Amino acid sequence: MTEIITRILFLIVVIDPLGSVPVFLEATKELDQKHRKKVAIRASVIAFLILLFFIVVGQIILEGMKVSLDAFQISGGVILFLFALTMVFGESKPESEKHMITDYKHVTIFPVAIPSIASPGSIMAVVLLTDNNLYTIHQQITTTFLVMIVVSITMLILLAAGLIQKRVGEYGISVISKVMGLILAAYAVQSILSGLKDFFMTNA
Repeated sequence: MTEIITRILFLIVVIDPLGSVPVFLEATKELDQKHRKKVAIRASVIAFLILLFFIVVGQIILEGMKVSLDAFQISGGVILFLFALTMVFGESKPESEKHMITDYKHVTIFPVAIPSIASPGSIMAVVLLTDNNLYTIHQQITTTFLVMIVVSITMLILLAAGLIQKRVGEYGISVISKVMGLILAAYAVQSILSGLKDFFMTNA
């Protein structure tokens, strides 16, 4: 049970549902409520399918390239750490992703589904959490289910985006996003240290 709670909290941190609210509101500002609802649902479904694709295919790609588990842990940790740094020190997630919007008529896939929900960090995270060398099939299925839950939570948050922004405010959302980045950075460093430890123990 503790492991499941840890995994779902990590997924919430890396997907950052609240951070998608300002991006969604900006992307759909020219749409009526009915079309906003459609964008929220479709974007969430597309984001989940993208993450599911990497859950299924990510391991195959790594094994095809003959990437060792240690190397993947270290490289994955580095990528997550750099992603976390952009959340903490760079522009907040909402601000950086709002700048990507150039076409307000076609925002479902970009930037709402990608990279707001299915970000590079979340893609790397799901691949790390479903590594065949570390996790059983049952654990991987559980992780897939947890990803679906977090994306569903994100969808519900987007459906209530206007109310949430009024309550929390864009500044509050940015602060939460930076705290999420700090937690993600700690996880990334732990992944790097674990990879280095296993590498040196194997080659000792």
